Amino acid sequence: MTGRRGPAAAIALFLGALAVVGCGLGPGSGIGDVQLTVTRDYGSDRVLDRAVGGVTESDTVMRALERSADISTSYGGGFVQSIGGVEGEGRGGASYDWFFYVNGVESTVGAADYALHGGEAIWWDYRDWSAAMRVPAVVGSWPQPFTGGYDGKRHPVAVACMGGGGACGEVRSELEGAGASVAAGSPSGAIRVLVGPWARVREDPVAAQIEEGPQASGVFADFVRRGGHFELQGLGEDGKPARAFGTGAGLVAATRRYEAPPTWVVTGATLSGVRAAAGLLDTADLRDHYAVATEGGKETPLPMR
Repeated sequence: MTGRRGPAAAIALFLGALAVVGCGLGPGSGIGDVQLTVTRDYGSDRVLDRAVGGVTESDTVMRALERSADISTSYGGGFVQSIGGVEGEGRGGASYDWFFYVNGVESTVGAADYALHGGEAIWWDYRDWSAAMRVPAVVGSWPQPFTGGYDGKRHPVAVACMGGGGACGEVRSELEGAGASVAAGSPSGAIRVLVGPWARVREDPVAAQIEEGPQASGVFADFVRRGGHFELQGLGEDGKPARAFGTGAGLVAATRRYEAPPTWVVTGATLSGVRAAAGLLDTADLRDHYAVATEGGKETPLPMR
């Protein structure tokens, strides 16, 4: 990592792990296609969207990218420096680099070490990571990870109704309609969807990370207590409050704790907000977004710009 992006060895090691370039293991057998998306600025600008065919069992996330875009590397080939000429850099006191997700989950291994199995949604995004170096899970690859899992493994899907009323059934229906198999109860290793007003959802320790800010959860939203109720706030890319939403606003976001499966929240300050959030579970509203707030029928991607 260059000096202009900070000298911390831990940051350099982390970013290097995100995108290590390797040679692969040979041609291998065909396993189908993967979907590759490349965006900038938290998904606000899509620059590449294509199906990558002819993927084999020896292919990796890095190989799929190399076959589809003009890239350059740095640090001895261990870091993605640029895609399509857009380079990682320090600018105006902020740090910009490339990060990738597979089926909506930030990988814990480098791109060259992430073996593909076919059917994955790979998303590379160029963003300012000053306020959140890690964003462990995003909603923008819906209906992944519910239909295909992550890390090459399928996981059960569980809907936890936490006072969400009719919105719980709507969420379950949307998941099943998208092709997910929703398990009864909360089996071990499940990708969870918590549905309910924030006053209840915040009791879950994974969801509660949202109140600690994007540096902890990767979610650029917060719920602030106002008197006896909560108020949803949208945060900007700097992690600071940018907009206060009304009591009917809802939020769909995803986060993760350690190496556990991701947890999604379908929530709001009130039940009307929870119902509004449940209506966001489709590709049109979630595609290429880290998280989404809704109020009065209007969707707002988060972080706010």
